[in-house]
This record gives sequence, C-alpha cells and structure tokens, in this order.
Amino acid sequence: MSELREYKLSEIPKDCLRVWGRTNGSLDPLTVFWTAGGIELNAKASEVWIEIEVDYSYYEPWASVLVNGAHVSRQMLQKGRYWICMFRNMSYDNAKSVRFMRDLQAMSSDQIAKLQIHAVRTDGELLPVMEKKYKLEFIGDSITSGEGTIGAKEEWDWISMFFSSVHNFPTLVSEACNAECSIISQSGWGILTGWDNNPNCALPKYYEMVCGLADGEQNRALGAKNPHDFASWQPDAIIINLGTNDGGALEQPEWKDPETGETFKQHQDENGIMLPEDAERLERSIADFLKILRKNNPKAHLVWAYGMLGTKMTPYLREGIRKYQLETGDGMVSFVLLPDTIEETVGSRSHPGQKSHLAAAQVLVPYLKAILQ
Repeated sequence: MSELREYKLSEIPKDCLRVWGRTNGSLDPLTVFWTAGGIELNAKASEVWIEIEVDYSYYEPWASVLVNGAHVSRQMLQKGRYWICMFRNMSYDNAKSVRFMRDLQAMSSDQIAKLQIHAVRTDGELLPVMEKKYKLEFIGDSITSGEGTIGAKEEWDWISMFFSSVHNFPTLVSEACNAECSIISQSGWGILTGWDNNPNCALPKYYEMVCGLADGEQNRALGAKNPHDFASWQPDAIIINLGTNDGGALEQPEWKDPETGETFKQHQDENGIMLPEDAERLERSIADFLKILRKNNPKAHLVWAYGMLGTKMTPYLREGIRKYQLETGDGMVSFVLLPDTIEETVGSRSHPGQKSHLAAAQVLVPYLKAILQ
C-alpha cells in the first residue's frame, strides 16, 4: 500500500475525470451547483478521498457516493473545508469506479449556498473513466430534484434530507441508458409561474445561464449568472418534466410582488378548465421554451415527459408542443405521459417515491432507446 498522493482536479488527466452537471468551467475548485452534479473517477487503489468546501444559510447540502454503480454512502455536509472518504481498505489491485454526487438541488433562496470540490487523494492510480453511450439533460421541478424519494411517507418537513439524486428518475433512466446526465431542476417552479403564481419562478427564464436561479454576490462571483457554454456538452436528448406547478398555481391566490406591487394569476373556471387567454399564454410559453432548447441544442431529441403528480395540464402541454411544431417544422419533439403516483408508490411529502420514479423510468427507458438508436 502506497502513501496518499494529492491531486488538484486540474492536475488529473482529462480522460481520468468526469464532471457531472453544469459548471462555471473552472476545476480549481469545481463548483457543484445542481442536483446529481459532482465528479467520477476510476481508481486502482485501496482508498480515495476528496476535499470539499461547503457553506449554506439553513438547508445543508447532502451528498451520495457510488462505488461501481452501487450506492454505498450518503451524508449531510457540514460547513467548512475538509476531506471526506469515498472508500478505503478495498482491494488495491481492482479498479473501482467512484462517483461523488450532490443530492440536494440548487437552492434559489440561499445566497451563500456553496459546494465545491478542491482535490483528490488516493494511494493508487487514476485510470481513464469509462465512456458513456449517450448524454441526457433533464429539466424539471421537485419531481426531477428527487424530493420525496427518501424518507417515510408521513414526513412533511421541507428539508434537504428528503432530496435524493440517486433514486430519482433522471438517474435511473441515465443508468439504464448508459448515459451521462445533467439536471436543471427546482422545487415549486414551472414553465410560466411557480406553484404560487410567481412569474419569477419559471425555469425557462434561467435555462441559458450556468445556474441563473442562484442569487447573491457570491453566486454571481462564482459564475452562476454567466451564459452557459452549450458547446461544452451537447445532449442527445432533453427530457422536460414541467407543468405540475403551473397546474397547482390555478388553485392558488394571486401573487403580488411585495416591492413593486406587481400581480400575476393564471385562472380556471368552475370546472377546472383554464380560461382561454390564460391557456394561450401558457401554451405560448411552452412553444417559446422549446425554441430556446432547440437553439442551444440543435441535434437533441426534445421529450416532454409529464405526469407522476396528476395529468391536468396534458392538453395544454400537447397544444403548446403542437404550436411549436407548426411554427418550426421540428419533428424531433414529442410528448410522453408518465404513470401517476398512487398510494403504493408515494414517498415523503406526498411526492413520488422510489417506486413511482422507477415506474416513470420503465416508461422512459425503452422510449429513449428507441429514438436514440
């Protein structure tokens, strides 16, 4: 057994380090903004450690470690800069794939939230990381963030402990498709508004930034508001699961900006049908978002995969997609209805549980394999 040797991430050969998720382009250190972001290594070693730096106001980040694809640990990350162990005392002679991944979504309300990776220590050799067949991008809300995929059914606290990037459908789909994945998601957000009719909580407004929903001077200095370099990572398919919170907003009162007095509301009639002018506004937002996706990802299949917490918005999503196709002639966009969550598949916080995410993956995997082959 050799002594531990330390490597800055920039010192690791490019083919021996895989970065997961959107970043600001820097490896010294690597800032991990999004759900399932992190690093992957292939080490012929008996132990591997990584040096991280963490800060937050209230909601501490959680992280998971996978060794050879198996989920071996999960932990709450505390403030400060320190070393954590990925594995140790394993057989030195066998190469192991090891992945460190952020469980908690980007936190739009926490201006000092930060998770960075500075360096790696190992007593062995870093080998090239196995190539994946595909690249998949997932865009969504709390469902895509994995909220509810861990914890007991009776849990209702909105805390970071109940988010998991290991058991959500993007990770399950990516593993089954032998794909890298990048996740852009935020609980309570939608296409046009958030769950409370707040039009500022619309993911399309921030899609072209590195992590534009992260506010504050620190996040700005870290490049969160910078334009994302789409050329650095082009997905083969983009899976969008948005619309659930837009539907929920129909049941909520009018949103009012406390500073400007601006108000916003999507409306429905007594039968739960959106008013025509509001439906048109939402459908326009869907078509416009698809145009943004296509502009930045010219060769990707665009798959709007909706469901898991009701299907109320299906007709509006389908109509928005139809309008986009009529305006652009784009034949590489489609709609997939995912299985609804039932009592047997619900998780914590009345969100889809692991069984629900598995059911969604079982629909998406064969669909994606068919269109990507």
